[in-house]
Amino acid sequence: MEYEAVVGLEIHCRISSKTKMFCRCSNDIFNEKPNTHICPICTGFPGMLPLMNKEALEKGVRGALALGCNIPEYSKMDRKSYFYPDLPLGYQISQYDLPVSEKGNITIKKEDGTTKDIGVTRLHLENDAGKLTHTAGGSLVDFNRAGTPLVEIVSEPDMRTREEVSLYARQIQKIMRYVGTSDADMEKGQMRFDLNISLRPKGQEEFGIRSEVKNLNSFRSLEKAFDYEFQRQSEILDGGGKVVQETRGWDDNKEITTSQRSKEEAADYRYFPEPDIPPIIITKEMIEEIKKGIPELPEAKVQKYIEMGLSEIDANNIAADSHLAEYFEKAFGISGDAKKTSNWLLSELLGLIKADGLSISDSKLAAENLGKLVKLIVEGAINGKIAKDIFGEIYSNNLDPEKYVEEKGLKVMEDTGELERICQEVIDRNPAIVADYKGGKEKAIGGLVGQIMGATKGSANPKSVNEILRKLLSN
Repeated sequence: MEYEAVVGLEIHCRISSKTKMFCRCSNDIFNEKPNTHICPICTGFPGMLPLMNKEALEKGVRGALALGCNIPEYSKMDRKSYFYPDLPLGYQISQYDLPVSEKGNITIKKEDGTTKDIGVTRLHLENDAGKLTHTAGGSLVDFNRAGTPLVEIVSEPDMRTREEVSLYARQIQKIMRYVGTSDADMEKGQMRFDLNISLRPKGQEEFGIRSEVKNLNSFRSLEKAFDYEFQRQSEILDGGGKVVQETRGWDDNKEITTSQRSKEEAADYRYFPEPDIPPIIITKEMIEEIKKGIPELPEAKVQKYIEMGLSEIDANNIAADSHLAEYFEKAFGISGDAKKTSNWLLSELLGLIKADGLSISDSKLAAENLGKLVKLIVEGAINGKIAKDIFGEIYSNNLDPEKYVEEKGLKVMEDTGELERICQEVIDRNPAIVADYKGGKEKAIGGLVGQIMGATKGSANPKSVNEILRKLLSN
């Protein structure tokens, strides 16, 4: 039988605040020594009272607005009770029936050019658990992560294919990064996915029984888990069996899911309002103020870049990274030529940056200086060859291209009289090439052009050289 997947995603992103959700411990915990960013509050000591992190709240609301969510004036925190060794409180502080946002929507664009809207049920706030490391001698617990602030973004079950799932997850990452809600760096554990997937015969309206695959920490794992679950559930249904509603784990090495426990429902978590944290009141004035901090989002940038003359591929490549987009726009503001700026950024600059193991944020070359280099090319002050010859040094030392070209005398030769004299000298020295050209061998002129470019150390404009040669050779 042919089946259709019905998929919803729960995406957790660590909020990029300076401190944890309910205490003053640092939220910068990557590669830190275990249990060095902890206090009595985030380790659950009796009598300790949590205090809401205002920065985390505002960044969460900003992310929700970017997803098109409604922000109610009143929301609250809840206790979600369950036991796990790295959850020191014995419960998680999360949100249940009155979250900080709800009813959003984002649009994905598929490979065939069609678009699809994916509903966002809610974005809510919560704190994270710690981290367990299992060894041969037992299990070790690190509470550095305990209490770090999270947004959980819950989608509607609107996705049907692996492509849609992957595009939606990647779009969420881009948006969270753009608005500064989260760095969403999966290598640092700042973003992870829970995949809810069920199958139904094609044409059936009723949903099937779903399985939830927890804590997927890469796009590859998400895509592989989708493939595995689609195959696993298909085989069960084809064999006349029933899919069990359960929570499953993902084994990255074996690329399989394994059963962990029966799926909990809301009643199992015994949600009740968090008594130590007052309700959250967000006024219209607060929302308007937060909206001011939301930049132009990636899809809008793609459309803008295409209208500026970039290809759709280049526009998407630049808009995919907010830091890259910011760099491009600064450089373009000086060069005035979007296409040439894009080419130099994506081909030349990123090549050197990657070779140095850096990111665009760490680029040795300021965006303003890349813009100046491109502007020199656009204005004809230097040609592409000269630009490429000097680019390595300009990049390494963050040099001002305008000053460098002036000091080194690299500007394209503007004295047409001097250029015509050099062309005539080269013609006089090469009667054989001249004879070939006049005999109909058009490509022979390239030999003369090469010698002239060498004589001028590349400072001559090749177009001008060709025009002068043809004029002199026609006499």
